Amino acid sequence: MQIAIASGKGGTGKTTLAVNLAVLLSEMFAGTDRKVLLADTDVEEPNSGLFIRGKLIDEEIKYRLVPEWKEDKCTLCKRCANICEYNALAFLGISVMIFPELCHSCYACSDLCPEDALPMVPHRMGITKRYHLNDNLQFMESRIDIGVEQATPLIEQTRKFIKENYDDTWFTILDAPPGTSCPVMEAVKDADLVVLITEPTPFGFHDLKLAIDTMEELKKKYAVVINKYGIGNDDVLNYCHDKRIPVIGKIPHLMEAARLYSKGKIMIDEIPEIRSEMEKIYKGICQLTEVKA
Repeated sequence: MQIAIASGKGGTGKTTLAVNLAVLLSEMFAGTDRKVLLADTDVEEPNSGLFIRGKLIDEEIKYRLVPEWKEDKCTLCKRCANICEYNALAFLGISVMIFPELCHSCYACSDLCPEDALPMVPHRMGITKRYHLNDNLQFMESRIDIGVEQATPLIEQTRKFIKENYDDTWFTILDAPPGTSCPVMEAVKDADLVVLITEPTPFGFHDLKLAIDTMEELKKKYAVVINKYGIGNDDVLNYCHDKRIPVIGKIPHLMEAARLYSKGKIMIDEIPEIRSEMEKIYKGICQLTEVKA
């Protein structure tokens, strides 16, 4: 089971939901062979680690491959610059200039160069760390290096690592990037269900509709959770009701929740109303994915 927590914009409560749900499930699965992995794939600004602390298991520097121009082999045929869809190479008449941050590692220039003058070489893009919290809970995060412009390749490597190293006994919760751009689409690729979290405000409602359109385009199964429930209006609820979109949770708007969040604490440990709502959200996830709770 893999659940992605996403949203149309930042600040709606993705990390709040992901962290508290992961901790709750690790408690529920205690004494069983089921385990929980919380993975922060918001590589440009991962912050689940502010709330989840554990013993470092391992860390790995991540690289992506980009071409390197070999002047001694190049015949200046200009083919590489002509075929690059991302303008990552420029033909200057007497040389070829490469712009690594524009490169999408598609290998077209390297594979189609008749003189093998553009071998692909590794460029560092970030780091992935894994932490052990208890027998039922692990946490991992990927963090992009400052100055690296493309987040998608690092998310792709993180997603593949999870697929290769965690079997069906793991309940994986992905804290996805905000918005509706390429990093989000990459993060939710393997998800069995995408939980879209929003606020009951005009701004939250507007961006929720963008996120819903994205999930529809990707043909992903999704549900909605309303955070800070009690403020704003009922536009989100009415819209979901009219469109028959399942709303599986309403996290109440509480001053105590904001206080705990600001201190990096787990809300379900101290606020019974939020623990109860997280339990409802988990039951809603199980119903939609037809998995036994």
